Amino acid sequence: MKSQFDGKKIVVGVTGSIAAFKVAGWVSSLAKEGADVTVVMTESACRFVAPLTYGALTGNPVLTDMFAAEESNAISHIQLGEEADLIVIAPATANTIAKFAHGIADDLLSTSVLAADCPIFVAPAMNSRMLANTATQRNIGILKELGFRLIEPESGQMACKTEGPGRLPEWDRVREELLAAFTPQDLKGETFVVTAGPTREALDPARFLSNRSSGKMGYAIACAARRRGAEVLLISGPTALAAPFGVLCREVQTAEEMYEAVIPASHEASVIIKSAAVSDFSPETAAVDKVKKDDAGFVLQLRKTPDILQELGAEKEKYGYLLVGFAAERCEHLEAGEKKLVKKNLDLIAINDIGGKETGFETDTNQVTLLDRHGFTELPFTSKAATADLILDRVCKLLSEK
Repeated sequence: MKSQFDGKKIVVGVTGSIAAFKVAGWVSSLAKEGADVTVVMTESACRFVAPLTYGALTGNPVLTDMFAAEESNAISHIQLGEEADLIVIAPATANTIAKFAHGIADDLLSTSVLAADCPIFVAPAMNSRMLANTATQRNIGILKELGFRLIEPESGQMACKTEGPGRLPEWDRVREELLAAFTPQDLKGETFVVTAGPTREALDPARFLSNRSSGKMGYAIACAARRRGAEVLLISGPTALAAPFGVLCREVQTAEEMYEAVIPASHEASVIIKSAAVSDFSPETAAVDKVKKDDAGFVLQLRKTPDILQELGAEKEKYGYLLVGFAAERCEHLEAGEKKLVKKNLDLIAINDIGGKETGFETDTNQVTLLDRHGFTELPFTSKAATADLILDRVCKLLSEK
């Protein structure tokens, strides 16, 4: 599945900040995902990173001088603005932000921005005191009013050795913000609750019962839903994954904690996607101290954990949400999925094939069968990120039919 950046014309405007070196990584990533990237540098930016660097990464000439570009019949500032699908200014200095806020056009970058008819992202990067200055904050406010999209800076240590806000964000976060500009906002106004990962049921302070779920599928769904405009709460068991950008994340450990987090949140949700692998059983009692090998018995008394999906299905009509469940199966997928769909009163179930080495638990790829009351659809073998969007396509269709 192609990246949403593939074939897009993206202009990256680089201005005079030490953070210019960081943008080289952004440019490289965009080019690798198939974007046609043109870098425009201000005169001061060239003092931090040589234009040749960006040219090598993009395969395109780097534009630095408006009159030189015009004289050589290269792309003009008008063409740049008209043909771009997206412009991102990074790093954006206080001086550049002031120019954009007041319509000053005295170089190739600022004139191109004035001529643009596409989303324009601005990523400020500067000393914390410069960022906090009243003039800078006023100019940032003006940019927002004019329709510029601000990529908020992060906090940390600056090149000047001070601590505070003003650092350029990492690419993973910026990528999500840019991708949203190319993504239909077909879930805007929807409130999602997504569960992900395993739960852990303690045997003693050192041991627990759990499963192989990595949380990757649920995190991918939460990320894709936010990108498509939804407000998303991700309730996650223990994983090694970072919280997706823009998603409210609540961490739990046990099935009981998952229940206590999900049920109240469900009352405000329009869509619930239960992709977590919640433990069905927990020990009757957990030992206070670590059980020694010589003292351990060979019989473990278990009790059932709360059936969260069953309760959500029972309350679905009362609260009006769309309910999507998951089933991890090795064989007889459709039979098991249909039984769960009816028993739990689901609108849709995604059946994971856990029999293959590249599907199901702990992989970056998946192959899912979607089943609702009208029949089933076999989704293609693809990445979990792509699978998430295919599942959400069906969710959109079901929402439109409600």
